[in-house]
Amino acid sequence: MTTTSSSSSEFDYLVVGGGTAGCVIASRLSEDPDVNVALLEWGPTDRHEARARSIRRWAEMVESDYDLDYRSVPQERGNSAIRQTRMRILGGCSTTNTMIAWRPLASDLREWVELGAAGWDPETVQPYYDRLLTPIHPVAPDDRNPFVADVVASAARALGLPVQDEWNDGRLDADARGTGFFEVGYTPESNLRSSTSIYYVHELADSRPNLHVVTGARARRVILERSTGGTLRATGVELADGTVHTARRETVLSAGAIDTVKLLQLSGIGPSDVLTAAGVEVLVDAPGVGGNLQDHAEGLVVWESVAPPPATSASGWDAGAMLTLTDRTDAPDILMHFPVEPVVDHPRAHGVEFPEHIVSIAPNVAKPASRGRVWIDSNDIDRPPKIDYRYFTDPDGHDERMLLAGVRAARKIAEYEPLRSWLVREVFPGPDVQSDEELSRIARATHQTVFHVSGTCRMGADDDPFAVVDPDLRVRGVDALRVADASVLPTLTATNPVVTVMIVAERTADLIRADTSR
Repeated sequence: MTTTSSSSSEFDYLVVGGGTAGCVIASRLSEDPDVNVALLEWGPTDRHEARARSIRRWAEMVESDYDLDYRSVPQERGNSAIRQTRMRILGGCSTTNTMIAWRPLASDLREWVELGAAGWDPETVQPYYDRLLTPIHPVAPDDRNPFVADVVASAARALGLPVQDEWNDGRLDADARGTGFFEVGYTPESNLRSSTSIYYVHELADSRPNLHVVTGARARRVILERSTGGTLRATGVELADGTVHTARRETVLSAGAIDTVKLLQLSGIGPSDVLTAAGVEVLVDAPGVGGNLQDHAEGLVVWESVAPPPATSASGWDAGAMLTLTDRTDAPDILMHFPVEPVVDHPRAHGVEFPEHIVSIAPNVAKPASRGRVWIDSNDIDRPPKIDYRYFTDPDGHDERMLLAGVRAARKIAEYEPLRSWLVREVFPGPDVQSDEELSRIARATHQTVFHVSGTCRMGADDDPFAVVDPDLRVRGVDALRVADASVLPTLTATNPVVTVMIVAERTADLIRADTSR
């Protein structure tokens, strides 16, 4: 295994982006000793970064020197001050998130199939969860925060929710409602996070001479060559320093829902009007590249507390609740997190002053209907891409209704013991904010992201002009090029998507091997 930039070289497979998905794909493909696989990562290795190894230290990675810290264009109905964490380090966002680990819900997967993602049904996809090399455990008893346990108990009473001892029990039609501690990707004894870099690269690559991990390798563009018959083929990647790596078989892009879009568009694959305006030659007019962006917008209710919660936790975001507003039980409308330490940057920026001791509940819109986009406005690789989440712009007002319902549900939880005994008063939005209009205005202005941007290179059927990749994740209009990361999700999962991204990566390796064996 190499961990530094190398001279021009040739491999069977190039995997661009050593994040959550890329580490899985490169590791699985290199299980065949007869192929050479290169994993290209823009940032450094995480092997000796202590902050990336302990899940309790996740917040220290956010806005660190590894964070690309992307900003959005002004939002017409949402928070314009969102700071989107995207990581430039081996392991990507799996070195930084809270590793709340959900087997994808059957309802989400069936929705994908309905939207043209044939073969991504729950019967096919859910078993991949059991193949993951990343350890996933219920939050250990010693890590169960007593304050959070009280919030769970109050949520069960206030909202009539069952307490879930296990969320990922494998049932295809599991009841999506409930409250409790989550299963988390970590090792309780050491607090070691279950990043894909640790469990798919560190622990395996040293014994695999055919797996080459090249750090400091920032991709500038995919190299596309046109055959005499007019077909475009991806033959490799040019790096920012001019180095060229070639792929004899395939190139796989796994740079995430923002940077995969940027790389495709810089390579001449994307909406023709966007590419032309950015000064990039249009090689494939692909109108869906960068569209369909989805994210979990998360509201916030904050109370003054009689004392600070104990520090005990796995990550500090270890429990929550899922609820529906209809009779349907398999598809949640609202996902709540019960954090140990509130994140109140956005309300504070709006002038809210907080007392010394505060606690919070953070409800988010589980299945957002609003759609945004990502695009380049220059062919300069150093210029950040433009991001427009278009939060709360869906014509039916679904997302706004869900945000308000989530805030009101959080307030209801606070009326019940044992949480009620922790609380002095509501600080934010505040007891005077009661009408839908007032509550919506302040909640939309101060909501946070859960860093779950997805869907910007979505998969779909052949007759869908906005589907960037087919159900085998092959980029339409280009041979030997695939995308495999959160960008391919047709719709965002109702739950935290990190495990779903790992499963997409596991299945991608199978799809590639199946093509090779034909």
